[in-house]
Amino acid sequence: MKIIEQPDDMTLKAVLKRPYVKKELITADVSMILKKVQEGGDSAIIEFTNKFDGVEIKDIIVTRQEIETAIEEVPEALKMAISKSRRNIEKFHASQRVIEHKIETTPGVYCWRRSVPIEKVGIYIPGGSAPLFSTVLMLAIPARLAGCSQIVLCSPPNQEGKIHPAILYAADLIGVDLVVKAGGAQAIGALAFGTESIPKVSKIFGPGNQYVTKAKELITTQGTAIDMPAGPSEVMVIADKTANPDFVAIDLLSQAEHGPDSQVVLVATEREVANNVVKSLNTQIEALPRVSIATQAIDNSVAIITDEFKNILQIINRYAPEHLIINTENAHKIADQVVNAGSIFIGPYSAESIGDYASGTNHTLPTNGYAAMYSGVSLDSFVKKITYQEVTAQGLKNIGPVVEEMAQAESLMAHKRAVTIRLQSLKKE
Repeated sequence: MKIIEQPDDMTLKAVLKRPYVKKELITADVSMILKKVQEGGDSAIIEFTNKFDGVEIKDIIVTRQEIETAIEEVPEALKMAISKSRRNIEKFHASQRVIEHKIETTPGVYCWRRSVPIEKVGIYIPGGSAPLFSTVLMLAIPARLAGCSQIVLCSPPNQEGKIHPAILYAADLIGVDLVVKAGGAQAIGALAFGTESIPKVSKIFGPGNQYVTKAKELITTQGTAIDMPAGPSEVMVIADKTANPDFVAIDLLSQAEHGPDSQVVLVATEREVANNVVKSLNTQIEALPRVSIATQAIDNSVAIITDEFKNILQIINRYAPEHLIINTENAHKIADQVVNAGSIFIGPYSAESIGDYASGTNHTLPTNGYAAMYSGVSLDSFVKKITYQEVTAQGLKNIGPVVEEMAQAESLMAHKRAVTIRLQSLKKE
């Protein structure tokens, strides 16, 4: 981990710059995959699963028997943990329901709004070395609470042609309607275009590798919405002399073990704080099963030393981290002034992994600086808002002249006459 003390503005800009991912290099490949899935349907999915995942499958849809078998394979302790996590996630997301009110903006003019669920949504769950069954909870629970009529889940099969048991257990527990053995860009194409077995969805959620990310980017130009733009996962930890260096180090490592391109940033108020964290980090990393992955991420990470409150806030808001851990004496003071962050963890005991799994907040968050303009996934991500207005005769008399004047100024005479002829009809009554 590189340590930089009191960086000037240009240095800070350089060290906080995310690594450039040359996604254009894979655009042609991903476009080809999407086109073949659109044209070939299920057979294209089977072909790409054989090619990229190295497994031959005959049926891409997970059967009820496969789900029942998976349920039996999940340890009871894990089932209990998932159940507790589910309750917290449901509780937090249910609290996000909003009661809309009818507003009288002008006497006789009423406006209101109604939340309507997106009918069909797709969820992508990575498999591989870290099958993210927790993401099933994070996405399927708010989708169910929102009232989405159909939830389709895609996840790549393993070498035996199966999806990880915990993923199937979580999907069944929440009530996912259809589980598909498909990963990569081909899964995104299946959800976006539909196949013989897979319904076309309106919005796709979930993390993935650069091929999944590029596929999600491309399908937005063809009529399918996505949760948010994505990049490698990231954490920024703010620490002062009151922070336990072992806590800080393991928080950094818990992000680094996601992947070699994970972004890890430490902001320390003193050189000694940074040195102690790095020392602990070097010790703890050796005990991790994913030590090679974490090491690559840490080698590309940075520790910034600054003791000025305004500089700390500037660093946070400039970087706009996906995860922000504030492990300082004045943690709430800092947190209250942050404007760019995906999710904030306050105090020494608020490990990022608690938010990843069980506190109740959602772990599907904006990365790559998008926290400056995007929110993480919430109940609102699965609904659309329809606005309504109702105008009474008296309301038309009150607001009609305003509309006539504005429409006249924009030379939209049909707009003006839509009001004028109504006003004239009222004079005849």
